[in-house]
Amino acid sequence: MELPAENKRAGLLALAVLGVLLVAVLTVFTVFDGDDGGADEAAPAAPSGQSDAGSGAGSGGQDDANADESTGGAPTPIVALSEVAKAHTVMATYMAGLSTYDHTSKAPAWSAPLLRLTTDDTQMKQATTLPTGKEWALCQAAKCSSKGAAVVVRDAVISDDVVRGSGRTISSLVRVTATRTTDGKTSTESNRWLVSVTEDSGHWIVSGFDVFGLGDVGASDESGG
Repeated sequence: MELPAENKRAGLLALAVLGVLLVAVLTVFTVFDGDDGGADEAAPAAPSGQSDAGSGAGSGGQDDANADESTGGAPTPIVALSEVAKAHTVMATYMAGLSTYDHTSKAPAWSAPLLRLTTDDTQMKQATTLPTGKEWALCQAAKCSSKGAAVVVRDAVISDDVVRGSGRTISSLVRVTATRTTDGKTSTESNRWLVSVTEDSGHWIVSGFDVFGLGDVGASDESGG
């Protein structure tokens, strides 16, 4: 049984409409897929640029690290160990010299070499002296002699006053031992001093000293001679 002509035309029209819709849908998908693909291809450009920038920053950071390594990666000490050793030598020599003399010592000749190790100002001239008064009289009468030895125990302060421009200074604890002979009897006296030195024209000189503690004054072995 054949369908009426009118029904055939309606069916063909419906098929045509469906075909148009199908083509339209396919076209839309194709367009959007193309856009997404373009976006995906363009998107890495920005991260790539950022990656380059990051690499540049990382390279700079590495350069900085290399620069730190080339300088040792540590701050420069205020005073090099070799200079500290020289300062200690001056401290020990001066402090031992103060306790080295005998009853025949003459003040000017005795003090001259010691003052050369100091700032040679009024304070140090007053501190760099032989025993005086009754003590010196007893020393001469007993034909006394004294031999000093000094050793730096530890550093207390190492500084560089860059504000006032007073230069580098070191203050250290120094133990001084004096072996004295009086009327043929020997005794040993030990004291600790806080000694300060300052740098002057590349040389270390004593700028002052103070008693740090009484120590074991007079505690020693005594022997008759």
